[in-house]
Amino acid sequence: MVTITTAQNALKDLYLDVVSEQLNTKTNVLLNQFKKTTNDVYGREVQRLVPYGVNGGVGAGDEGGLLPSSEGNPYLTFSSSLKNLYGTIEISDKAMKSSVDDAGAFVNLLTAEMEGLLTASKFNLGRMIYGDGSGLLANVVSAVKGSGKIVVSSTKNLIEGLVVDFYNGSNLVLGGARIVLIDHPNNAIYTDQALTTTFATTASNLTVYVQNSKGEELTGLENIFAQSGSIYGVDKSNYPFLISYLKTMGQNETFDESLLQAVLDEVEMRSGNKINFIVTTNAVKRKFASVLRTYTKNIESLEITGGYKALSFNGIPLYGDKFVPNGTLYALNTNDFAIHELCDWEWLANEDGSILKQKQGYASFVATLVKYAELMCSKPGAQGKISGIN
Repeated sequence: MVTITTAQNALKDLYLDVVSEQLNTKTNVLLNQFKKTTNDVYGREVQRLVPYGVNGGVGAGDEGGLLPSSEGNPYLTFSSSLKNLYGTIEISDKAMKSSVDDAGAFVNLLTAEMEGLLTASKFNLGRMIYGDGSGLLANVVSAVKGSGKIVVSSTKNLIEGLVVDFYNGSNLVLGGARIVLIDHPNNAIYTDQALTTTFATTASNLTVYVQNSKGEELTGLENIFAQSGSIYGVDKSNYPFLISYLKTMGQNETFDESLLQAVLDEVEMRSGNKINFIVTTNAVKRKFASVLRTYTKNIESLEITGGYKALSFNGIPLYGDKFVPNGTLYALNTNDFAIHELCDWEWLANEDGSILKQKQGYASFVATLVKYAELMCSKPGAQGKISGIN
């Protein structure tokens, strides 16, 4: 007989390891390149001592002269709060009771819920690593009063089923709206909420975030590549070597092999760092493949972590990802990145150890998967970016 206890045991013993493995290794190609570690985690924060520059204890001199003074490496302390990453499944009491004497039906029910959770979590994590930590998904362009239709700046970071919040600055205008349909060619989404007059008249001032996630996401690449502000609690204006190299394409410039190599050379010249992974949009990847075909009939490919294929640029993987901002290419040394985590994915449990809890006021039970982690780059200034690629 299927009971709450057997359901909880199944979630703990049968599904947790599988889900953790999927989220850790199959979520996103770039995320797969980053090492995962519990090092440098102190309480609710990641605190990492990062060396910069070189050891000062070198020099040349006279045979009888003084030896160089002892000067060790200079250091900065990077500090950032662990981000709370959640994924929740919900099983109705009716569904539980309908499969109480049918273990196979209940397994199918749990499997469907877990697959849905995996799909949503992979989408969210894959998107998050390219963001700036704010959680911004899109800007609102217009909205139709009395309907759920909203036109946004881009639907790239949105998907059917996602529950989102709409803000005007720091003020929540509409929370918990679920996207039921997306018209990608027209950048329109349809929510399950009837939009008010106030929402429609102020639409062009509104922004979209995942529910309850505004300002709570991982420190993504757009934060790392910001040319001003702070990174991990350190002001970039006080330490210019923390500013990543940015190449903005001019109107008369052509994106080709020579330009890309120049960016890689510039990063190495500035930081001594060698790029080992390139990620861009699928459109730019196709454009680059077209450039390569003008030089050779055979385009080399590489197999990268997770069994994925990437183009080869002088032995460096070049991969296309749908979440990369339009016209953007990132040239990275993935050895400088790490996912610092307090623990691996776990079920959120009550004091008595139960993980399936009744949803207050509803005839359903919920279980929440959680991970406390942060993405940190130890050498932000040793990475490169090209923007404005046409």
